[in-house]
Amino acid sequence: MAQKNYAGVTIEVTEEGYLVDSSKWNESIAKEIAKEEGIELTDKHIAVLKFIRENQSGLTIRKVGKSGIVDIKGFYDLFPGGPLKLSSKIAGINKPTSCV
Repeated sequence: MAQKNYAGVTIEVTEEGYLVDSSKWNESIAKEIAKEEGIELTDKHIAVLKFIRENQSGLTIRKVGKSGIVDIKGFYDLFPGGPLKLSSKIAGINKPTSCV
């Protein structure tokens, strides 16, 4: 496992950059991971990330789109490319099994 320093804390990450221990996550760490991915987090991003952390099991793009926080198009706008994969990484959870 690799290690990264986020918000002054050394954290173990997988080869793809996902946190090994999601309990180490906080908003400061999320902001630094997002910055590495070229995203500046807004309140809307944070709301989506919190939803993702609370609803990890069976997580899909459709489930996020039905969250009432953001629709599917908005989800893609917030996290361009692979929104579920990218948002999960920033949210400090494991890569969803539905992501390649």
